[in-house]
Amino acid sequence: MPSLSAPVLQFDEPQLKHINDKLAAMEPQQILEWASTTFAQLFQETAFGPSGNVITDILHAQGISVPVIFVDTLHHFDETLDLARRSQERYGFNLHVFRPEGCETRQEFIAKYGDELWKHDDVVYDYTVKVEPARRAYEQLKACAVITGRRRSQKGDRASMQVVEIEKGTGLVKINPLANWSFQQVWTYLRANEVPYNTLLDQGYKSVGDYHSTRPVKEGEDERAGRWAGQEKTECGLHKDYFAMRTAFLARKKKEQEQQQAISPLTAPVA
Repeated sequence: MPSLSAPVLQFDEPQLKHINDKLAAMEPQQILEWASTTFAQLFQETAFGPSGNVITDILHAQGISVPVIFVDTLHHFDETLDLARRSQERYGFNLHVFRPEGCETRQEFIAKYGDELWKHDDVVYDYTVKVEPARRAYEQLKACAVITGRRRSQKGDRASMQVVEIEKGTGLVKINPLANWSFQQVWTYLRANEVPYNTLLDQGYKSVGDYHSTRPVKEGEDERAGRWAGQEKTECGLHKDYFAMRTAFLARKKKEQEQQQAISPLTAPVA
């Protein structure tokens, strides 16, 4: 498990408000230029969704070199992994891949955690495949700021986000250059600039996550309606309170251990 050391807080609240007031009226190209000249340890964090692909293309067009963090949950669609390869080949960015701790393949994950962990305990699953690997990435790479593809038009917890946010408790700066864009603007940019994108978009998907919890979006549905359909959930944990997620994870693990200890005397062989 990564340490809990945090990057130095870059801005106080008045400064952050001032920055967001200025950036709110800027185009993504200007926001990314500001970010690249403001932060020495700047990374793009992406799962190669449509918004992330737009950001990668804009950075490349501006000649801005930003290394990429990709959290491979070991449960991505094959199409997503193929896109990661194609994107790296086209743009030549430095790619840092982080997977669940102690696992390099889906088979190793199943051997360690069992099959369909997301069904049995989605809190443990989200922390194990996304939150912990991402935190480990920030720690190992000494990231002080990450660029994300989040947009307000995706609704849910993202509807009220700012262009620049500071992660509670850690001080990590998150920059959202497409905060004001709609999905249509993203799609128009992808097609106009011949940007590589996930072929699942041609099959009705708009937001692509793990294969087991993503479906195509129906006509009239919100963009992220295909993620965790039927659940009261809009985020996987990457953009939630890290310490709250970690506390929930540790509580679940403790409960699981207590249950196992309670069962073991009953199943022990009689001498």
